[in-house]
Amino acid sequence: MTTDTWHSTDPGVLRLPSGRLIRGRGLRRPLPPGPTPTYAVYLLGRQPPEFPWEFRWLRWPDFRLPADRAGAETVLRAAWERAADERVEIACGGGRGRTGTALACLAVLDGVPADEAVAFVRRNYDRHAVETPWQKRYVRRFPG
Repeated sequence: MTTDTWHSTDPGVLRLPSGRLIRGRGLRRPLPPGPTPTYAVYLLGRQPPEFPWEFRWLRWPDFRLPADRAGAETVLRAAWERAADERVEIACGGGRGRTGTALACLAVLDGVPADEAVAFVRRNYDRHAVETPWQKRYVRRFPG
């Protein structure tokens, strides 16, 4: 890893088994202190405002699943790849349901068994992450 990633002690940062660090957060809260992302994926029902860093918008209504599941897999895989040497942020409105689901999918890409990924994210990111039964099912079926 290069020095352009997060620090494991930064707020909201999840350490994946490979050592990749990815920050999850809620966009309704203020931007945490410290470095800003170099790349982000925003999981929202509506297009987000502009940010001063590179980002992708993934249409994902609150409490639901991504509108384009194949596109979501592509976007999340790219975020996982970039997290090897960049500060990648995953965020939705509250930072728990959609963000937790996406982080669990990234954990699957990182080698966490799909049926253990939600528990991994709840243990290492937020105990309330992944809020609905269909979000849990989405993670279990996410291609690793």
